[in-house]
Amino acid sequence: MMHWILLTLAILSEVAATSAMKLSSGFTRLLPSILMFVIYLTSLVFLNYSLKGIPMSVAYAIWSGLGTALIVTISYFFFSEQITPVKTISIVLIVAGVIGLNLGGSK
Repeated sequence: MMHWILLTLAILSEVAATSAMKLSSGFTRLLPSILMFVIYLTSLVFLNYSLKGIPMSVAYAIWSGLGTALIVTISYFFFSEQITPVKTISIVLIVAGVIGLNLGGSK
């Protein structure tokens, strides 16, 4: 169970770091730029520890897939980015792929 908590923390950290990247405005704002590096490092630490109990293929798929879905959502609500039908279908396919990897077993 702890490995899944660590993976969740890795995902949330990655999403926070990506949001800080947007706020850094191409490294022109110091605090968001520094936060981006620190939080990305934190995310990778959590991801690394989660790999002790979760297969790498599954953990990375969940980390990147759910992170992508969360960033699309945050981009829509906080950065006024548009969500088109193609984006919506693509996110659904990513989540379906993550679910498929989890259901596919881990041998």
